[in-house]
Amino acid sequence: MRIFDPHIHMTSRTTDDYEAMYAAGVRAVTEPAFWLGQPRSSAASFYDYFDGLLGWERFRAAQFGIRHHCTIALNPKEANDPRCTEVLDVLPRYLAKDGVVAVGEVGFDSMTDAEEKAFVRQLELAGEHDLPVLVHTPHRDKVEGTRRTLELVAASGLPPERVLVDHLNEVTVDLVAESGCWLGFSIYPDTKMDEQRMVRILADHGLDRMIVNSAADWGRSDPLKTAKTGQAMRDAGFGEDDVDRVLWRNPVAFYGQSRRLLLDPIDVDQTETFEGNSVLRGQRPA
Repeated sequence: MRIFDPHIHMTSRTTDDYEAMYAAGVRAVTEPAFWLGQPRSSAASFYDYFDGLLGWERFRAAQFGIRHHCTIALNPKEANDPRCTEVLDVLPRYLAKDGVVAVGEVGFDSMTDAEEKAFVRQLELAGEHDLPVLVHTPHRDKVEGTRRTLELVAASGLPPERVLVDHLNEVTVDLVAESGCWLGFSIYPDTKMDEQRMVRILADHGLDRMIVNSAADWGRSDPLKTAKTGQAMRDAGFGEDDVDRVLWRNPVAFYGQSRRLLLDPIDVDQTETFEGNSVLRGQRPA
């Protein structure tokens, strides 16, 4: 089983997680920019964070044989904080960098006017930079939030096949399927989706444009949920090609629209020490 986890917050995870993920078949990840768990004091804190996603985290993953990519954005939760919104003016500098494979996470958290304004602007930036978009749907008022999300995506003029609408469930899957956007599902303990529910959705709706992620972060989460979903698919009678399509080919097809994916295998023996940490020989963190 080869796995591309298309939404995982590895900044929050340990090296033990990287080792376990590699053993389970994970060979590539995408890490979306997200809320760190407490309010930021200024927009400047984003810049160090973005630099970490583009530099150190990419190399930390490489020492365990995993290709790391990221998405960059002002996330919905922080779009409500006036101290953070100036980051919108700086995003173009980061969206032009190698390793950035989409604009994201964007979308709604509490369905505020400030969130919508930031969402619309970042949809515009995606068009200007020819990047796909990763969209966060709210945990509350999910149906209404998803409907409004799809209205704004349609109004933006972006082709729906360049938009991944994430954190879906049984009540929102049909809305997004009809829109032509990609459908994202987070397999997460206690909240969001679990493996069995995901398998039922795949059985009912097919595999086209379906993307499964762990969304693992600093909360109670599991970076092996993608592998566990693959096993649940096998147990339910899906074939190896079906599993490969959902866990590898679909996320590659979506993020591949950025033309920035790096998926060639990493020889973990070709590493050297840099300030106490292993990185790919001949390369240094940005």
